[in-house]
Amino acid sequence: MIDIRLSDNLELMAEIEDNTVDLIYCDILYGTGRKFKDYQDLKPKREIIEEHYMPRIKEMHRILKDTGSIYLQMDTKINHWLRCILDDVFGYDNFKNDIIWSKGFNGTASNMFFQKTHDNILFYSKTKNVKWNEVNQKHKENYYKRKNKKDEKGFYQEVKRYRKDRSFYYGKCYEQPKKCNDVIEDIRLLPSNATERIGYDTQKPKKLIERIIKASSNEGDLVADFYAGSFTTAEVCQDLNRNFIGCDTSEKAVEIGKKRVEKKRKEKEIEAPTLFNEQN
Repeated sequence: MIDIRLSDNLELMAEIEDNTVDLIYCDILYGTGRKFKDYQDLKPKREIIEEHYMPRIKEMHRILKDTGSIYLQMDTKINHWLRCILDDVFGYDNFKNDIIWSKGFNGTASNMFFQKTHDNILFYSKTKNVKWNEVNQKHKENYYKRKNKKDEKGFYQEVKRYRKDRSFYYGKCYEQPKKCNDVIEDIRLLPSNATERIGYDTQKPKKLIERIIKASSNEGDLVADFYAGSFTTAEVCQDLNRNFIGCDTSEKAVEIGKKRVEKKRKEKEIEAPTLFNEQN
C-alpha cells in the first residue's frame, strides 16, 4: 500500500491509530528562514521551532510501534533544539545516533569559518526492544595498502607481511563489506544532472533513505514520512516492498509523488493496488 496525502502532517497523524507505524523518516524543515523554490522554511527562532515540532513529535511517538524507530534529518541550525525535544518525548536513553551525512560538495564558501558540508540525522527508538537489521557498505578504495590491480575474480590484492624465522609471508585480502557507521561518506548529494532528479528542490538521494529503511524495517512494514517533499521515501518503499504513508502541504509535491510511484508500478508491472487520498 502506498498512501499519499495532500495534508498538514498533524491532521494526517491524528487519523493514525496508536502503535501502528514501524519506521518514521522525515527530511524536516531546517529552520533556515529561506523561501525555497518549492516551500517556505521556518524561521530559526527557538520558540517557532518548538511550537512547530513539539506537538508533531509527540504524535510521532504515539503512532510509532514499541519496536519502531524515528529518523529526523536536518542541519546544524536547529539540531540542538530538536535533540532536546526528542530527549523529552522519546527519552534520553532511547537516543541511538547523531548520524552525519557528508554530502560530498564544496560547502558554503566563507573566509570566516570551516565549510559546511553535512546534514545531521537524529535517530531514536521508542523502546529498547527496537527492530534492527545490520547494513553494510564497501570499504574505501584507499583502505587497501597497495594500489594493486584486481585479480581474475575481481578482488583487490593486498600484500601483508608476517615475520617468521626472518622470512616474509604474503597474503591476499579480499574486498569485504564493513558495517555502516554514523558518518555517511559513500552517498553523495545528487548532482544537478542526475537522472534520479525529478525537479523538486532539496531532493535527497534514494540510496540514503534506502539505507535507513533497510536498517530499521522489514518487508511488509509501514514506513511514514510526514515532510515528504519529493516523495523519495515512497518510491524507496515500493522498491523494498514496504508499505508507505506520507503527506505534504504542496500540491506540486503530491503530484510528483503520485507520478513517481505510478511510474515505478508500471515499470515493475505490479498489479497491487496503490491508494491515493487527497485532503485539502
